[in-house]
Amino acid sequence: MTPEEPVTLVSQPSCDAPPSSVIAADLIVSGTLTCKGQIRIDGRVEGDVRGTNLVVGENASIHGDVDAEDLTIRGRINGNIRARRVFLCSSCHVEGDILHEAFGVEAGAFFEGNCRHSANPTEEVAAARSSNGRQPSDDLPASLPSSMRMNGASAPLTAVKT
Repeated sequence: MTPEEPVTLVSQPSCDAPPSSVIAADLIVSGTLTCKGQIRIDGRVEGDVRGTNLVVGENASIHGDVDAEDLTIRGRINGNIRARRVFLCSSCHVEGDILHEAFGVEAGAFFEGNCRHSANPTEEVAAARSSNGRQPSDDLPASLPSSMRMNGASAPLTAVKT
């Protein structure tokens, strides 16, 4: 890096505004979760999450891939992450690969996986999905009942209050 090159810092996104959607701590969601606004997850998600502005709370867990514009992680994610801006807080535990445009990490954050920069991580993933002609459900085991396969359509979510 030369002295003339600007330095871009990634700061933690402000969470002052209330989220448009919340997965409460007493909920378990099974299936793909998609939100166009801000979403805060404090419960457990067993499936992929796609959103614009996503906050994973300190006691939350996601077992699946995450695609977002802005992603702040305080809890646990087991899965791959693709986001323009990723911020790992000190309380987070992430196991999986991260594809990002901007990346920030607080001291104490746990991350195990590969991290790679991309000028446009969300577009890169969309292009890869359309070029190989495969649907995410193509990778599911053949023994999985057809009622649980998405085949490109939206699947119903199952919310379980614990």
